[in-house]
Amino acid sequence: MDHTNHARLASTELTQDILEGATIYGPDDEKIGSVDHLHGSEVVIDVGGFLGIGAKPVAVATSELDFMRDEDGDVHAVTSWTKDQLKAMPEHRD
Repeated sequence: MDHTNHARLASTELTQDILEGATIYGPDDEKIGSVDHLHGSEVVIDVGGFLGIGAKPVAVATSELDFMRDEDGDVHAVTSWTKDQLKAMPEHRD
């Protein structure tokens, strides 16, 4: 997916309602997870699993993700983290 023409979200748009469920793409444009919820200044990402079952929640600083909207208005993010790096992180617990 070419993200160059996607509109970056403004900081005011980084809310639970807008970000929940957003797909997260890694460095090779691989789908690595999705946003579960926000926790303070962190985004909790469900990594791995299938349809949310067996996924591991990990927390990443919002600044580590570049949120944007595609041509259809769908919100997603790109990050330099790989799926393996996120899976190696400690599990997030609220």
